[in-house]
Amino acid sequence: MAQVVTIPTRAARIAALNQRYKHHAAIRVLRDALSDPELGRVAMVSSFGADSVALLHMISLIDRDTPVLFIDTQMLFPETLAYQSEVAAKLGLTDIRIIRAAPVALAAQDPDGDLHKRDTDACCDLRKTVPLNKALAGYDSWITGRKRFQGASRADLEFFEADPAGDRIKINPLAHWTSQDVIDYIVNNDLPRHPLVAQGYPSIGCQPCTSPVAEGEDPRAGRWRGQEKTECGIHFVNGKMQRVVPAEFVPREGQPVIVRDSGFGPDNFDGEVLDLAPDADLDDPAVNFQDAEMIRIAFPSFSDGRGFTLARRLRVAGFKGRLRAQGHVIADQFPMARRSGFDEVEIDFDLARRQPWELWKRSSEVAPSYLTRLGRSA
Repeated sequence: MAQVVTIPTRAARIAALNQRYKHHAAIRVLRDALSDPELGRVAMVSSFGADSVALLHMISLIDRDTPVLFIDTQMLFPETLAYQSEVAAKLGLTDIRIIRAAPVALAAQDPDGDLHKRDTDACCDLRKTVPLNKALAGYDSWITGRKRFQGASRADLEFFEADPAGDRIKINPLAHWTSQDVIDYIVNNDLPRHPLVAQGYPSIGCQPCTSPVAEGEDPRAGRWRGQEKTECGIHFVNGKMQRVVPAEFVPREGQPVIVRDSGFGPDNFDGEVLDLAPDADLDDPAVNFQDAEMIRIAFPSFSDGRGFTLARRLRVAGFKGRLRAQGHVIADQFPMARRSGFDEVEIDFDLARRQPWELWKRSSEVAPSYLTRLGRSA
């Protein structure tokens, strides 16, 4: 008899996390989140902006080896680049990862470096959103420095929220801090301030789209001044960026379909892929999997569960990159794929047509355990 396992939706998981952490102080949210199995693999994303040093300092106290992703849009203030180097050295952060847009994409979409003058959304998408989403592919959750007092779309911010551009969870340890809390923390811990703060920049982004803020203005009033835009696309998906939302994707014949927790989507991965058969020997020196950006495991038949076991072994062995199941995986097996460590499943157009996203979504809510049916153990 099949065993029925209830898989909580991402919304339910986030609600439970916010309930469990609701009385935590910021540093405890951060400390516990870094080791919470519910949040999986965690990275921090930092702009090294006006307030960033507070959260970076907390990270340095908890685990200096935490991956910190810094997006260099190649349009930042020179002061920001110098500040990033200064803070990283002072705090002893060991895993700063500089994220940039692909040169080919820049050459094709913004050859003259003036896209921001015509379409700020497209510029943010090119230089921030797309590179960051690629860099976050190997993570389940990411830490931000957003706070409620910054206003606009952040006014009701909680410690945990859904990432609208992917399947991940966003962690906001400083959500309930005030501007004075930030100042007090920086002063009390003798931390260096971004040099532009003293020049009237309480929020700092790219140089062409950031201006000083007058006394009494909203702290983010200097970002994209004169436009309705308040977020860069990393934290908000607006009308011009909805192409990154998987629900908008329409499968096309002859093209693979990628299934994630948030829905069907295109195969937009352009890094190096290590293809493994389901019976691959991880002890074989020729199978150099630790440095792979993505590992794609073949499923030759619907009844072959070896790929699930291999995925679990890869995660136990410490693989932190992107894991994809490819081939004969059906909707009912999707929850098992996710529990085994897969980030996504690659299917063909015909299967996507026969089993639309609604079936895959439903299977995630009440999921039959195929390992139990096959008499295998996880």
